[in-house]
Amino acid sequence: MVQKLKNKIMLITYSDCMGNNLKDLSYVLDHYLKDAVGGLHILPFFPSSADRGFSPTTYKIVDPAFGTWDDIMSLSEKYYLMYDYMINHLSDQSAIYKDFLEKKDDSEYKDFFIRFKDFWSNGEPTQADLDKIYVRKEKPYVEVQFADGSKEKLWSTFSDQQIDINCQRSETAKKFMRDNLEFLAEHGAALIRLDAFAYATKKEGTNCFFVEPDVWNLLEECREVLEGHQAEILPEIHEHYFIEKKLEQRGYYTYDFQLPMLLLNAFFYGKTLYLKNWLNI
Repeated sequence: MVQKLKNKIMLITYSDCMGNNLKDLSYVLDHYLKDAVGGLHILPFFPSSADRGFSPTTYKIVDPAFGTWDDIMSLSEKYYLMYDYMINHLSDQSAIYKDFLEKKDDSEYKDFFIRFKDFWSNGEPTQADLDKIYVRKEKPYVEVQFADGSKEKLWSTFSDQQIDINCQRSETAKKFMRDNLEFLAEHGAALIRLDAFAYATKKEGTNCFFVEPDVWNLLEECREVLEGHQAEILPEIHEHYFIEKKLEQRGYYTYDFQLPMLLLNAFFYGKTLYLKNWLNI
């Protein structure tokens, strides 16, 4: 890990919901929080079509509503930065998705997304298959219509605007992942938070969530990409802490939301029992 991350452990999260831009953030840090903050988690600042930034169309551009790469790089000179990489999905407004809908099997992205007809042995899941899946909505797919009028089902774990990427089996998708992780590492990222990474491993006959050993292969691919860069990955998962222990045992940092809630619990009730227990774990 970069030295400045080791020495300064305080991290604050900056979100677009604050309604201000990156220059405002820099001003507040310089004038009111100087020397108190070591790192910034800047929530997705890329162009996005949904989910408050978590449905990116590209990672190569800073949304002009927030600022520019110059603003980001200026912050990286003073703080270690954490960015989000949505490893599981891409926006339905992205150029890649639009190209696929237009050209279908003639598109260079024909296997970039997870097509039900290719994923399932019989082209469709059985009810038993669907019952196993760790779902986030009633149906884990969207039915899309191509320019030629044909229709297909594509895997969509989250909203219908977030189309799942075939990052396990598509070389085109793997190249996309490597290219963007490298780009973010070269543009100020000290930590790259892999958003919803456990959903990115899918295999027929499983719950399609944190599928082993596939998940370890995927994480290792990400880690190898960043070798030689001043950046590390931070897998995000919201599940039983046994899974986080597995990640820890393999040398990964872990990210979840327990700590803020346990801190609030301790303040509200004036007791630290649960907080202490979590810190011991």
